[in-house]
Amino acid sequence: MPPPRRPTQRDIAELAGVSITTVSHVVNGTRQVAPETRAAVLDAVARTGYTSDVIARSLVTGGTRTIGVAISLLANPYFATLIQAIEREAAQAGYTVLLSDTHDTVGTEQDIVRALRARRVEGLLLTPVPGDASVLSELEAVGTPTVLVDRLSPRSHHDQVGAENIQATSALTQHLAAHGHRRIGLVSGAPGLATSDERTLGYRLGLGRAGLPWNPELVACGDSERRRGGEALGRLLDLPDPVTAVVVANDAMMVGVLHEARRRYLRIGTDLAVTGYDDPEWAELVEPPLTTMAQPVAEIGRAAVRLLLNRLRDPDREPETVRLAPTLRHRQSCGCPPPLP
Repeated sequence: MPPPRRPTQRDIAELAGVSITTVSHVVNGTRQVAPETRAAVLDAVARTGYTSDVIARSLVTGGTRTIGVAISLLANPYFATLIQAIEREAAQAGYTVLLSDTHDTVGTEQDIVRALRARRVEGLLLTPVPGDASVLSELEAVGTPTVLVDRLSPRSHHDQVGAENIQATSALTQHLAAHGHRRIGLVSGAPGLATSDERTLGYRLGLGRAGLPWNPELVACGDSERRRGGEALGRLLDLPDPVTAVVVANDAMMVGVLHEARRRYLRIGTDLAVTGYDDPEWAELVEPPLTTMAQPVAEIGRAAVRLLLNRLRDPDREPETVRLAPTLRHRQSCGCPPPLP
């Protein structure tokens, strides 16, 4: 038997009783069509399983209406919310999204970026891997419109959007100092990440504003990982003069911190004050609930798509950096009493 034939726009037109031109306008969104006509075409599309040939259409229109997204899903648990926001914003503008996981390694990121370019994406949203200067240089050299997301660089020639890290982490540190803590530790993220550097700088700034000295022995690297986060807290607690409070630079390390505190039979908020950056769904469910800085993750995703679409419309405009402020979720892990009912 001959293989089944792929349905065409002519098939859709005959089934819906309209012209091929009308089918094209409905499928590609190139012109308004009467609601009843549009419904008939979409019904025919659903019945036949028709899909448009994106690559063929790109040869005619010069664009695929597709955005590539390259991020590390493993290193960023909250990126499910980010991706959802990106897809919704892109869909409203008539774009589809191709998502790839970089695994936070330069080699994988380079392969993925090249594969997305081969798929003729019109632009790229990228959470850069530490040490990926060659990847960014290549994107700039070939002229691929790119927006950096979450991990920003003051030296980037690309549009970029992410949360404000320095003032937010400073505020967490000052909050702990205001409650009388003088030995405030930091469980910092993976070295080489812009977010890690900025949150460490914010911690130092908060100490200075509180009149406390900078002490490098109070900073322990948790490498942005759960297990290493717990080990980092252990090092801070094993000091001759241990910390009484700690700022944790992301939610993955916070899990390790809570496990290590439990292993040592420490009461969070009483024996050890804890604040964090990121606000996972479970932050309100642990006991006591966590005081955190909540990133505007969905807003970051929407802003990233808008920046990319602006770049596609105006390729020669100056690169733009957007910083969105986190929101303090004031709960009880910092030692504060619960709010009044």
